[in-house]
Amino acid sequence: MTIAAVILLGAFHGLNPAMGWLFAVARGLQERSRDQLLQSLPVIAAGHLASVASVALVVGATGSLVTGTVLSVAGGMLLVGFGLWRLLSRRHFRWVGMRLSLPQLAAWSFLMSSAHGAGLMLIPVFTRLHKGHAISGGLGVAALHTLAMFAVAGTVAVIVYEVAGITVLRRAWFNVDRMWAAALLGAGIITLAQAAGSHSISVTG
Repeated sequence: MTIAAVILLGAFHGLNPAMGWLFAVARGLQERSRDQLLQSLPVIAAGHLASVASVALVVGATGSLVTGTVLSVAGGMLLVGFGLWRLLSRRHFRWVGMRLSLPQLAAWSFLMSSAHGAGLMLIPVFTRLHKGHAISGGLGVAALHTLAMFAVAGTVAVIVYEVAGITVLRRAWFNVDRMWAAALLGAGIITLAQAAGSHSISVTG
């Protein structure tokens, strides 16, 4: 997975209403203030970054204790299982009520991003970082990913707030959510294939 893929994945997360721009729009509409919407976006991004960075820290910390192949296999299996669960699930994660303070919004973003496996899809990147820079490199990847997510989510939120309104999500939610689950599943399969290829090369070599 390349840096371009990390950025594109961040953009994809930014498009997903489940990752937070829905709540940014809701806060703006409730207060009839674009400023409220704009204030919400960095907080949402911070929660998302915390979720992804936590995965980066775990992978970076355990990289010296387990081989990259074992970690890739475990991560790939986790991705596939999580993707299948999200793909087959008929229920969506919801927050009770739409009036949240900024700290509550940050906590919600962290929990929602974690529940949707936001950091899991970056496991192929985290496991391939140089051991000496696994943690710092992982945090850099998490920051770049979140920056792309923030830019796209902000653009979508402003457009929805100004033009479409929140009712557009009733039709868009299902497709985006299923696309996200399919992407998780695909990333898991790719991760397992890469791990199998690496193991094959190390054995024959």
